[in-house]
Amino acid sequence: MQTVEFSHFPLLSGDWVLDLGCGEGRHVISAYVAADVHSVGVDLSLDDLATTREKFSDFEEPDNTAKSFSLSAASALALPFADDTFDKVICSEVLEHIPDYRAALREIERVLKPGGLFCASVPRRWPEKICWALSDGYYNTPGGHLRIFRSDELRGEIEGLGFDQYHRHWAHALHAPFWWLQCLFWKNRDSNWLVRQYHRLLVWDIMEQPAITRTAEKLMNPVMGKSVVMYFRKEASL
Repeated sequence: MQTVEFSHFPLLSGDWVLDLGCGEGRHVISAYVAADVHSVGVDLSLDDLATTREKFSDFEEPDNTAKSFSLSAASALALPFADDTFDKVICSEVLEHIPDYRAALREIERVLKPGGLFCASVPRRWPEKICWALSDGYYNTPGGHLRIFRSDELRGEIEGLGFDQYHRHWAHALHAPFWWLQCLFWKNRDSNWLVRQYHRLLVWDIMEQPAITRTAEKLMNPVMGKSVVMYFRKEASL
C-alpha cells in the first residue's frame, strides 16, 4: 500500500533517498524498484527492518551497480547521517507516533540537501477523530498515535523550517472504513466477521488493482482519504 506518489516526487538516477520510519519497507523498496537510486530505510524496530530485508530479496538487482539498498536502526531524533546527505526524504505515517516530532522535522531538514524534496503523510484529521472516538485502544497502546494533526498547522511548521509545499493530495479512502470497523469491534477485531471480510476486500484491491476499486478510491480520496500527503521542496542555499 504505497502512499507517496512518485509522479509528484520524481526520483532521479543517482538520488539518495531516505525513508524515515520505513516500517516493513513499502516505500524504501518501492523507491529502489522505481529508479536507479540509493534507497535507505531507517526505523527503530529491528523486527520491522528484518521483515523489510526479507521482502527486499524478491526485488534485489545485484548486477545493477547504479542502485543500492541499505537499512539502519536509528532514532528519528538523531539520524546517523551528515548534513545535506539526501536528495529526497520520505516520512509516511510516522510523525503521529513520535513524542518530539518537531525534533524529527529538524533532523529531516538537516540531512536533506538544499533544493531536495520531502514528502510527509499523516492521518487525516476527521477520519482519525472517528477512530479515537470509537476506541481508546486504537491510540492508547505502546507505539500508537500520540496526536491528531491539523494538516494546515503541520504544513506551517514544516514551511517554517525553510520548505515550500508544492503539492498535496489524500490517500487510502477505502481504508478509512476498515479502521472504523476495527475500532468499533476493537476487542475482537481479529475474529470479527465484518472486519475480516473488509480486510479480504482490501487485500484483493491491493493485489489485483481492479478498475472498480481504483476508480472508487480515486473519487473518494478528496472526501474521506485516511491520509493527507504533502510534498515540499527545501529552499536552496543562497
